[in-house]
Amino acid sequence: MATSTHEFDPQAMGQHPEQYFRREYVWQLPVRITHWVNAACLTVLFLTGLYISHPLLAPSGEAVHHFVMGRVRQFHFAAAMLFTVTFMVRVYWFWVGNNYARSGFPYVWRPQWWADLFRQAADYLRLERGHVHLGHNSLGGATYTVFVIFLGWCQIFTGMALYSESNPGGILNRLFGWVLPLLGGSFQTHMWHHFFAWGFVVFAILHVYIVLYDSTQYGNGLITSIISGYKFYQKGDFKED
Repeated sequence: MATSTHEFDPQAMGQHPEQYFRREYVWQLPVRITHWVNAACLTVLFLTGLYISHPLLAPSGEAVHHFVMGRVRQFHFAAAMLFTVTFMVRVYWFWVGNNYARSGFPYVWRPQWWADLFRQAADYLRLERGHVHLGHNSLGGATYTVFVIFLGWCQIFTGMALYSESNPGGILNRLFGWVLPLLGGSFQTHMWHHFFAWGFVVFAILHVYIVLYDSTQYGNGLITSIISGYKFYQKGDFKED
């Protein structure tokens, strides 16, 4: 079946700007890199963490002849260190990046933030397109703050505290050792570490669903933007978040 394209008409665009999309550079390179690196790290951390807590799969023979658990722990610790570095890079870029690097931040003291939060929630409940933010809207910002920033810090502190037990008196033990008695000891810290990990699973399910839903509702290049950095907007969308 043949297709045809129409020549761009500036006059038609001036008369009906709502029918045309414009391109905007939204997600800068550090934001895109940290997004994918953190996603990979969290996947490795969760899967290796499951094995460490419940080593159901084990080779036959004496444990002295194998290094399965040790190797899994090595992957877990390496991914944890990489996640910590990229997490800190993203925190740094929150301050030095463009406006979209800070979009959705929970300005709970601003009435406009709450208004946008409830409006976005109502749009989702009514399955309506509503207003479109090029960056994160208030609901997305609140979700990222709770499920990524807060849980990220919790995992870093509890994980480093547990790792520091291998070297009592070392630098990590001096920096994070206080977490262990605060949470009731090593076992309780392990339990909190595991509990926080499942929070990322909940977030991942919500995140993938909302991304797929929004991409069909908005049609503004939402999915490809985290690769290319560019999103598209129409008249009436929130260009400056």
